[in-house]
Amino acid sequence: MKRFRKSAVTVSAALVVFIVVAIVLVRRDSTRNDDSGGTTGVAQPSAEPSPDPTTGASTEPSTEPSAAGTPWTGTWAVALQDGGRGFERQTVRQVVRTSIGGDTVRLRLSNEFGTGPLTVSAVYLARSLRTSTVDAGTNTKVTFGGTDSVTIAAGKTAVSDAVDFTLPAGADVAVTAYVPQEIDSVSQHVFANRNNYAASGNQSAKASLSGARTFDNYAFLAGVDVQNAAALGSVVALGASITDGFDSSFNQSRRWPDQLAKRLLAAGTQVGVLNAGISGNMLVGDGSGESAVKRFDRDVLAQPGVKWVIVSDTAINDLGGDDGIGSTELVAAMQDLIQRSHDAGVKIFCSTLTPYEGADYWSSQGETGRAAINDFLKADGSGCDAVVDFDAALHNPSSPTKYAARYDTGDHLHPNDAGMEALAAAVDLDLFRS
Repeated sequence: MKRFRKSAVTVSAALVVFIVVAIVLVRRDSTRNDDSGGTTGVAQPSAEPSPDPTTGASTEPSTEPSAAGTPWTGTWAVALQDGGRGFERQTVRQVVRTSIGGDTVRLRLSNEFGTGPLTVSAVYLARSLRTSTVDAGTNTKVTFGGTDSVTIAAGKTAVSDAVDFTLPAGADVAVTAYVPQEIDSVSQHVFANRNNYAASGNQSAKASLSGARTFDNYAFLAGVDVQNAAALGSVVALGASITDGFDSSFNQSRRWPDQLAKRLLAAGTQVGVLNAGISGNMLVGDGSGESAVKRFDRDVLAQPGVKWVIVSDTAINDLGGDDGIGSTELVAAMQDLIQRSHDAGVKIFCSTLTPYEGADYWSSQGETGRAAINDFLKADGSGCDAVVDFDAALHNPSSPTKYAARYDTGDHLHPNDAGMEALAAAVDLDLFRS
């Protein structure tokens, strides 16, 4: 009898332990289900591994072919700077002009100059119709690491998943994103030379934004890439305000790189044209953005599919600045860019500096420096793979230190629309076929 009671107690204790363990397991499973299915608000990156756990998306714009074997080529890009105005619970719709088309697209969003994380969600790509209105039939959702939102750490760039989208060449497309959380400042391109749009709340899926206001910079949008089996590569235009299209027609995409893209398309040459101009930028001095020498790797060599670079007008701002930078230092900087291009397997086309006598910061010393730099670029042994003579395209033949009147906006520094076309016409298209 004692043995039976002892056995019964033992069995009873075992049953109690079994019941307690079962209850714990049921509660734990219930908690897991609540966590995975009950989250509200902005979608977070999935639990599946991603190339970068900080962003939930790839952070390097690789040019490697996809499974289909077609490499990525940039069709549009800008050079980013710091200090862009922030957003909070706003939809941001930005319009870009493509150079080449493709059937698969990806976006690059950047927090390069941010001081804190940037979260965006509800990202869409569509054909732009007018102002803030897009073609609703083309409005296509873009994901990052398979999710609807991405949080980009300061100093990082997020690359979207590939999207099946028929992207037309030489056309305006709109990239729309919702910023759900306050951010005081974003990475920007200061001078978009066109209207972009912001509106309250999440309106990304709408064809037209309600209550939209305009702004004229680009915010956190760094580039648009395509897969195009016929693409030969991309060319980057590195420069300052002339390359950035300052004083060309607003909302018309008539900068000289835009005009070059039109010429290439008309000739049947599939080359992406990427504008890395920053108004006020300098070759060696910092100020309006990092100097061209400092930003060269990021803004030129890291661009998807880059095969060529045209280095343009940045040195004019050094010559006209207050730091006393002369031709010797500027020639050395050009030699540095030439070497870095060749080391990366990228051909570099050096453009001569355009005239600027009559501009506010012109001086005889600066003119001497301009002549010395142009002489270096055109001389045998400069290292340039080709020379694009922008000086000859714009100067007055009877007074070569000044603009030809028909190309002058009136400030004697920036070309008008006709001048932009003349610059694009000075680029030999055969350079991209060899």
